Amino acid sequence: MTLTTGIRPRWRIAQPWIGLAARLGLAAVWIVAGGSKVSDLAASGYAVNAYQVMPYDLAMVIGAALPFVELALGVLLLVGLATRLSAVFSAALLVVFIAGIISAWARGLNIDCGCFGGGGELAAGQSPTYGTEILRDVGFLVLAGILLIWPRTPLSVDTWLAGGTLPEENNEQS
Repeated sequence: MTLTTGIRPRWRIAQPWIGLAARLGLAAVWIVAGGSKVSDLAASGYAVNAYQVMPYDLAMVIGAALPFVELALGVLLLVGLATRLSAVFSAALLVVFIAGIISAWARGLNIDCGCFGGGGELAAGQSPTYGTEILRDVGFLVLAGILLIWPRTPLSVDTWLAGGTLPEENNEQS
């Protein structure tokens, strides 16, 4: 018995559950982020405008739309419908967020990212936490990457629509 012989069966058992944890974790992130902003769309717009990368009116529109996009991604991931597509949009959005934070940091802006509500310029004496925010978003990006590779997970509409089996159960590739 080789080392890989024992690892492969364990991986086949663990992989769907790792995918489920990634799917539900990323769903929770989007639902909390969108939910924290949806009650004050103007504040979400001001948070986007604080990055100073687009005209004010466009920032306000994007800020008002963003909570609904986040909530939609969260719900799709929660039920496991169009998981790979949701992971693609999640990854793209996270890359934009990471680039925005890096840009704000590089330009010396003193802002709160607004990722979970609030946002905008920080009060005098407050310091931004750009490094932590970038690491957090990279972690979320890893979750999206897991779902890009293994989108079908237990307890998902995608799996149910595929006949209730996961790729390992019927020797298919996702």
